[in-house]
Amino acid sequence: MNQEQISRIYSGKGFIAALDQSGGSTPTALLQYGITKDCYSNDQEMFNLVHEMRTRIITNPSFNSEHILGAILFENTMDRKVCDQFTADFLWENKGVVPFLKIDKGLAEVENGVQLMKPIPNLKELLKRAVDKNIFGTKMRSVIKEANPEGIRKLVEQQFEIGKEIAAAGLVPIIEPEVDIHSKDKEKSEELLKYEILNQLSALEKDVKIMLKLSIPTQDNFYADLMDNPHVLRVVALSGGYSQSEANEKLARNHGLIASFSRALSQGLTSNQTDKEFDLMLSNSILTIYEASIK
Repeated sequence: MNQEQISRIYSGKGFIAALDQSGGSTPTALLQYGITKDCYSNDQEMFNLVHEMRTRIITNPSFNSEHILGAILFENTMDRKVCDQFTADFLWENKGVVPFLKIDKGLAEVENGVQLMKPIPNLKELLKRAVDKNIFGTKMRSVIKEANPEGIRKLVEQQFEIGKEIAAAGLVPIIEPEVDIHSKDKEKSEELLKYEILNQLSALEKDVKIMLKLSIPTQDNFYADLMDNPHVLRVVALSGGYSQSEANEKLARNHGLIASFSRALSQGLTSNQTDKEFDLMLSNSILTIYEASIK
C-alpha cells in the first residue's frame, strides 16, 4: 500500500470527489449535465458520454491536490484512460489525487427499514483488478430509511464483513451506511448506526484501516469519536440530496468532517458551457466545498 497516499488521506487538507455514478444513476447525471436520453442509444454510448464528462472534470486545472484529496471512480472509469493513462494513474501521477473505486452493485429492496447491498459477484477478481490498476481504496453504499435496530445491525455487519475482505486484498474500504436525509427518525438512526459501527471497530484486527462515509449528522460533531478511532483513517460526508450550499453549510459545522460530494460537486456544470464558463463553475464549487471541509 502506498504510504504517501495513506498519509495524504489521513492528514491532508481537502475533500474527496465522488465521480462514481454507475449504470442506474448515469442517465440522471448526464441529464443534469445537459445530455438527454435521446443523445445515446445504448449503454456503450452512454458510458462514452459520461467518461467525456468525467474527463472534462478531472483534467480541469482546478481539479488538483491543492483542494482535492481523492476521487471515487466507477468501474467503467477505472478501466478507461485519460490522456493515454489509466484513470487512476492519471489522477495520482498528474494531479496528486488518490484514486478509489466504487464496488457495490446497487441496493436490495427495503427490509427492516434498510437497504442492504446486493451481492457483489466476482468480488475477489474485482479487488485484484483494482490493485493492478493502482487503486488505493474502495467504496460501497447501503441506505438506512428507518431507525430499526435489527436492520441497522445487519447493514453494518454486511459492510464490515465485506470491508475486511477488501482490507485483506490490500485496499482501504470506505464503508458507507447512508442515513436517508428525509427519514423521519434520522437522528435516532444515527445513534443506532454509531453504536453498531463502534462495535464493529472494536472487533477489527489491530492493523486494519478503514474510512467511513456518512450522512451529515443531525447533531453537530456527532461523529467526533469515530474520527478519533485508531482504525479510522478519515470520516467523510455525502451530500445526500442537499444542495451544494446547504451541504456546505451543514458540513462546516462539523469539525474534522470532510466532503465526499457527487451531485453537489457537479451542480451547475453543463455540456454546452464554454471552457471558461465550465472552469469558473467548477473552480467555484471546488473552492467552496474545500472551505467547508477544512473548518
